[in-house]
Amino acid sequence: FAELQTDIHELTNDLDGAGIPFLDYRTYAMRVLFPGIEDHPVLKEMEVQANVEKSLSLFGQLLNKKHFLLTFIRTLEAQRSFSMRDRGNVASLIMTALQGEMEYATGVLKQLLSDLIEKNLESKNHPKLLLRRTESVAEKMLTNWFTFLLYKFLKECAGEPLFMLYCAIKQQMEKGPIDAITGEARYSLSEDKLIRQQIDYKMLTLNCVNPENENAPEIPVKVLNCDTITQVKEKLLDAVYKGVPYSQRPKAGDMDLEWRQGRMARIILQDEDVTTKIDNDWKRLNTLAHYQVTDGSSVALVPKQNSAYNISNSSTFTKSLSRYESMLRTASSPDSLRSRTPMITPDLESGTKLWHLVKNHDHMDQREGDRGSKMVSEIYLTRLLATKGTLQKFVDDLFETIFSTAHRGSALPLAIKYMFDFLDEQADKHQINDYDVRHTWKSNCLPLRFWVNVIKNPQFVFDIHKNSITDACLSVVAQTFMDSCSTSEHKLGKDSPSNKLLYAKDIPNYKSWVERYYADIAKMPAISDQDMSAYLAEQSRLHLSQFNSMSALHEIYSYITKYKDEILAALEKDEQARRQRLRSKLEQAIDTMALSS
Repeated sequence: FAELQTDIHELTNDLDGAGIPFLDYRTYAMRVLFPGIEDHPVLKEMEVQANVEKSLSLFGQLLNKKHFLLTFIRTLEAQRSFSMRDRGNVASLIMTALQGEMEYATGVLKQLLSDLIEKNLESKNHPKLLLRRTESVAEKMLTNWFTFLLYKFLKECAGEPLFMLYCAIKQQMEKGPIDAITGEARYSLSEDKLIRQQIDYKMLTLNCVNPENENAPEIPVKVLNCDTITQVKEKLLDAVYKGVPYSQRPKAGDMDLEWRQGRMARIILQDEDVTTKIDNDWKRLNTLAHYQVTDGSSVALVPKQNSAYNISNSSTFTKSLSRYESMLRTASSPDSLRSRTPMITPDLESGTKLWHLVKNHDHMDQREGDRGSKMVSEIYLTRLLATKGTLQKFVDDLFETIFSTAHRGSALPLAIKYMFDFLDEQADKHQINDYDVRHTWKSNCLPLRFWVNVIKNPQFVFDIHKNSITDACLSVVAQTFMDSCSTSEHKLGKDSPSNKLLYAKDIPNYKSWVERYYADIAKMPAISDQDMSAYLAEQSRLHLSQFNSMSALHEIYSYITKYKDEILAALEKDEQARRQRLRSKLEQAIDTMALSS
């Protein structure tokens, strides 16, 4: 516990200087709305023929007619081939197309939610399941609505404790060994990602030449002698480029690590080279200990192509085997001569498997047996608890910020009060007096739809890199967050998952915060329609040109093409649509589109 405690203060001080690397609004919105899609069409200008542009602007006018948009969404949802992915995609495209019309989008969203509630209550589903999963366009639209409207709150309030938690987790995990292959770590919140074997390691301080200026003082960086060379490079880059957003830093894969001994002697260290130890079919990644790097050594990061000293690429390398290499060579098997080129995937010819600290990633069955004995878990629970203890303040700060109505002078976002009041009105309308149902609707609508996503994926909000151990720990925090919003009691027993045991004492406390938060919001004076209109108009104006609405319309239009007959038929059947002549307006857009020269 003490080993972990010390640097947290350094962390807090570091941050004050560097600032938090928030993503801009557009990148943040894209990561939440279209996760995993790097180069989305809605970010690009479209080169289109005049008739296509005219057709899309007619289609755009239709989307701004509430009755058309609602019929369009309901018709799509009635099609069997309209998949879950399609639902999420359409919801995100509609929100990007309507980014400049937030008041109209809000009206449509409320109508869709009110339909969903109606349907949920008719189908005799448990009312608590409402908004639980994303099975409708409305649910994903709601997530996107909060995403747009809570950016300012993230930037001014909740972003800081979220970033601090991310940094604290990353820093704590890196204080102990992390297996480069399995992603398991000595310090973890997640039982699945905990190294169970005893690993001997020492902390070293390396003095890193400043890559921006060779004459500047060297930067001392703490590393472990069991770190792989790539892990060392990442720690060095983190230290040297502290305060530089991740996307603007050099990447470890583009740099070589040089160990400098005196002015002339420079050796390139790599995860794999001629010195790599191979034992039967197991090939062990090189670590600092493998190269016998000593405490206080001088190292440098150099761009890959400039390294003339790269043993494995040099044709004369056999002639120039230094005393140093032959010393290492005798310690490893002659097989290693074969591997001139670095290689991380199992070598198909020789069938070698890579390992770093633990060899268990290929023998899953053995590990399960090991899991079976509860005794094993209890030994490790203390280590999970020690790690949890050092992170406690950060988890508390984050939860407290999210679940309080007043923050350092900035008020509760109007969007939250407005949506919670809407859900209460719906519950009144359907005479739902069960407190649990109302509580669950609110939890499903905001904490579970928006916050959990952001806690698990801080890279949606910040320009950072999230590795697998940090991801596993954030998932435990997100699960605890969900448990805190739930109204059901979780009975703990010896078979409960470790994350529930870990936070068993905290959850009742967090639950009371959530209940108080919902109650405080309910007591606040209602937001007048004018105030909400003004707020939404302001938000629309701020972000008016973030997305290319022509491209968004073009993407949505592909669903018109796919379900043309069904949509035209639905517009024909509906009386209000007939009065507004929506069908003929859509036909006009379709005909214009078809005129392509």
